[in-house]
Amino acid sequence: MKNRPGIFGISAASLLLLFSFAAPARAADINREWVDFTPPSEINWRKNPNGSNESALLFGDPAKPGPYVMRIKWYPGKFSRPHWHPNDRFFVVISGTWWMGTGTKYDPYSTVPAPAGSYVIHRAKGIHYDGAKNEEAVIQVWGMGPATSTPAEVK
Repeated sequence: MKNRPGIFGISAASLLLLFSFAAPARAADINREWVDFTPPSEINWRKNPNGSNESALLFGDPAKPGPYVMRIKWYPGKFSRPHWHPNDRFFVVISGTWWMGTGTKYDPYSTVPAPAGSYVIHRAKGIHYDGAKNEEAVIQVWGMGPATSTPAEVK
């Protein structure tokens, strides 16, 4: 059987020869003082005392003045109670669906969904509550500290 050119004029033997010389892929090094990163396997998650979620601090310290970035992993069926923060906070829903409600009355059935990929802003002093319904939801939040939380529920 002759080695005939294919539809692009390249024979199978030529393709085999071309790919046999391709360099194997390897990770390149970068200057970590200029660009740094943390792979998912190295993100340090900590369970919060309230038992509704875990958080991972990625940058800064939300308890101190200045910028911070953190992730929150909401467990299925867990919500915060109505509260507010003194500063704007900015979110991206990384996975799952994050559910949000506003006002002083806690009503998880009246929450609205923010699916993965959504961008959300919690305005300073806006009363809200949030969490996950039937699936885990991971969100990333950034803002300016100190990031305190003030309860605002009216029963």
